[in-house]
Amino acid sequence: MLGPAQPPGFDYYSRMCFICDFKNSHAPTERPDHLWSARRAFLLAGGAAAAGAALPAAAQVDVGQASALRNLVPAEELESAAGKQYSQMMGEASAKKVLMPDGHPQVQRLRTIARRLIPHSPQWNKRATAWRWEVNLIQSAQVNAFCMPGGKIAFYTGILEKLKLTDDETAMIMGHEMAHALREHARARVAKSNATGIGLSIAAQLFGLGQLGDIAANLGTQLLTLRFSREDETEADLVGLELAARSGYQPRASVSLWQKMAANSGGSNASFLSTHPSGPDRIRELEANVPRVQGLYEQARKG
Repeated sequence: MLGPAQPPGFDYYSRMCFICDFKNSHAPTERPDHLWSARRAFLLAGGAAAAGAALPAAAQVDVGQASALRNLVPAEELESAAGKQYSQMMGEASAKKVLMPDGHPQVQRLRTIARRLIPHSPQWNKRATAWRWEVNLIQSAQVNAFCMPGGKIAFYTGILEKLKLTDDETAMIMGHEMAHALREHARARVAKSNATGIGLSIAAQLFGLGQLGDIAANLGTQLLTLRFSREDETEADLVGLELAARSGYQPRASVSLWQKMAANSGGSNASFLSTHPSGPDRIRELEANVPRVQGLYEQARKG
């Protein structure tokens, strides 16, 4: 059961996803942090999480170098904007009583999975060692999940309940969303969307903030409208697959997950599927890469 019906005005939470199309007009007004600050129970510094991790094996999936275009947007500004937007979202969810409590079994389950994945994240982005990771669950029928820059993760109850996800499949979704943040896809997309407007001033910006200051000031709004490319999605699939395998989650679950997604593609409230279309090409790509990370999974299970 999904629980009580969505409260009036809940459309913001049911539709918003870092990887979904969203209209700027729905962005909420600023709310003070105290609305939900008492519930920030899951704050795991990446550095502390990674401190006990063994020296990682070389990456087994091939995704190439991250986009150099992302360097046009300061990572600190993007992560700060994402953190503020995430806090605002969780504050409003708490006020509407749709932010699931810390003791909820599904919240504990998600945070347990995150604790296993996070120590392997610095291999893909050294900045992750300083991120203050957060994981929360919002009550909504939406089939959706996201991870904002800086490690701000949220799941919706609909994706867990409608797809009846196993822990292995849930880890694949979480790994995929973490991969978007680790590979800085949002940073690259923001840079691309502003490239035309920047124009000839790029050279000047290399020696100072210039228009980058204006871009940074608008990042909170842009984060609500970004859509990732097919290449970004493939990259997130593969990096997420390896993250989950290194954490001891069954690689084959990546295939069963997308088979479930395909079966649910005709359903309503499938926000995740609007930006993550499931198809035979996606499944074939994952099937081809499962053997590459199988050894990492078996090593993790032994450990």
